[in-house]
Amino acid sequence: MRTSGLKLLALFVIAFSLSCTTEAQVYVTIRPAAPAFARPIPPSRKHTWIDGEWIWRNGRYQYTNGYWVVPSRFGAMWVPGHWKQKRRGWFWKPGHWRRR
Repeated sequence: MRTSGLKLLALFVIAFSLSCTTEAQVYVTIRPAAPAFARPIPPSRKHTWIDGEWIWRNGRYQYTNGYWVVPSRFGAMWVPGHWKQKRRGWFWKPGHWRRR
C-alpha cells in the first residue's frame, strides 16, 4: 500500500512539473538587428507567414529565417515575436499562435 501511494505521489509530481511551463529570459544590452531578405511567394492561400525568430544558442542570440506554414487549427492567427525592454536589458519574446 505504501509503495503504491509513493508511486501515485511521484506520478502527480511529474505530471505537475510537466504542466508548468517556464520561459527563460536572456537579456542583452543591445538588441541585434534582423537581417533583411525577401519573403518568398506563398505556396497557397492557406499558408501563413511566420517571421524569423531569435534563439539563444551558444551564448548568443542567433536569427532563424521565417517560413510559410499551414495553421494547425482553423482561425488561428500568428502573433509575431518581438524584442521587449526591461530594466535589465532587452529580451526576445517568441511568437505564438492565438485564436481569432
